[in-house]
Amino acid sequence: MTEAGRRRVGVLISGRGSNMMALLSAARAPDYPAAIAVVLANREDAAGLALARAEGVPAIAVPGRAFGPDRRAHEGALAAELDRHGVEIVCLAGYLRLLTPWFVGRYGGRMLNIHPSLLPAFPGLETHARALAAGVRLHGCSVHLVTEGMDEGPILAQGAVPVLPDDDEARLAARVLALEHRLYPAALRAFLGGEVFLPAAGAMFCNPLPQPPLAP
Repeated sequence: MTEAGRRRVGVLISGRGSNMMALLSAARAPDYPAAIAVVLANREDAAGLALARAEGVPAIAVPGRAFGPDRRAHEGALAAELDRHGVEIVCLAGYLRLLTPWFVGRYGGRMLNIHPSLLPAFPGLETHARALAAGVRLHGCSVHLVTEGMDEGPILAQGAVPVLPDDDEARLAARVLALEHRLYPAALRAFLGGEVFLPAAGAMFCNPLPQPPLAP
């Protein structure tokens, strides 16, 4: 998955890595503009590590607990692995650790995240329960650039699903997750290609922002 001419992507996970697998699946296509160069997890027991290795992708645990409260040191170790694998773009895929301004600045304009809500609504955790409690009729997911503010970065793409009368948190979450698996690869493709793309079934896409230069 590292053919010449494709941008090298590092994926950060904390758990099962289902969005990571969606990116890996998309990257199998010969015309996809990204190659997944490495998967990193902040937990040794992250199930996604084994899934990535089964796909032939380097997958490395860099446990946060090994660094105690020194988040900057932990992120330095993550950055060292990303550099070692020649990563240009970072994709957060269920990475459940807050990032410091140092790490965000290092990958500014080239780090993406997928969040399970229609931002700016419901940033943070427990988005599906909060959406149900608020009585919204549409819920969904957003791909955005990562900035220092939690879930506040510029939105690149969004997808929506209806909230049904008999929905509970699990049913709504499952429907949104299926949409995430389509949205994230499409948004990454568009971001790397500078494309303007039209709505697809079940999703509403925003045009990607102009890309900043990719600093080394």
